[in-house]
Amino acid sequence: MLLIKSLHIVFVTSWFAGLFYLPRIFVNLAMEENDAARQRLLLMARKLYRFMTILAIPALVFGLWLWLGYGIGGGWLHTKLVLVVVLIGYHHACGGLLRKFEAGRNARSHRWYRWFNEVPVLVLLAVVLLVVLKPF
Repeated sequence: MLLIKSLHIVFVTSWFAGLFYLPRIFVNLAMEENDAARQRLLLMARKLYRFMTILAIPALVFGLWLWLGYGIGGGWLHTKLVLVVVLIGYHHACGGLLRKFEAGRNARSHRWYRWFNEVPVLVLLAVVLLVVLKPF
C-alpha cells in the first residue's frame, strides 16, 4: 500500500501543478492583446490542460485504490472526497474557460482569473489538513 500511496501523492502533486498554472495562463490571456502572443498562450494552455487531464486519471485511480484498501472511515474522508469532487469540477471548469478563450468569447477580467487561481490553493490546504489531522 505504501507504493500506491506514493504514486497517489506524485500524481496528485503533478495534477495540482497544472491546476495552479493553467489559471495563470488565463490571467495572461485575459490581458494579452497581441494575437501572436495569444496564440502561443492558447497552445500552452491546450497542451497543459491535456497533460493535467492525463495526470488526474492515475491520481484518482490510486486514490480510489487507497480508499478501497483502507475502507471507508471517518467524516474527514467523506469531506475529503467532497473536495476531490470540487477539484474535478474545477478541472472541468478550466476546460470550459479554455474553450471560451479559443472561441474568442472570454468575458472575464484578469482580476477574476487571479481570484479563480486561488481555489485549488484553498482546496489543497483543506485536504492536507483533513488528511493529516483527521479532525472528525
